[in-house]
Amino acid sequence: MTGKEHRYCPTIVWTGNTGTGTASYKAYERAHIISAPGKAEIAGSSDKSFGGDASRWNPEDLLVASASTCHMLWYLHLCAVSDVVVLDYRDEPEGLMIEEASGSGAFSRIVLRPRIKLAASSSEQRARELHHEAHMMCFIANSVKCEIVTEPAFSR
Repeated sequence: MTGKEHRYCPTIVWTGNTGTGTASYKAYERAHIISAPGKAEIAGSSDKSFGGDASRWNPEDLLVASASTCHMLWYLHLCAVSDVVVLDYRDEPEGLMIEEASGSGAFSRIVLRPRIKLAASSSEQRARELHHEAHMMCFIANSVKCEIVTEPAFSR
């Protein structure tokens, strides 16, 4: 059985040519713009550790944010169809990337730390169980090879 296909085709344009292109490692900026029709542009760069601009989004930030937002959106959906009323949701996730001596690297773990305010009538046990279901449904979690852990906290 073939699943339904969805395509995502953003445009990434390098804007960091300072006049000599990539004549040397320090001769260019890592600045770029991520865009797609009808969406706000994202100013990107590499991480400051790799010669980038710390004021811009880097691929590592975006990966961790993608894992967090995908989980959140599935979680909210599952809560809405399971009579669990979420009043507030905030996550401060953390990704751990290991850089090898060669310069390559990979994420070894992403920890999601959602802080969720539930309506007084909602079951915290069910709210907790829905995190597991959201993790199983999350497109990003199903696509990356590193471990993604969820450590939720609830309040009323």
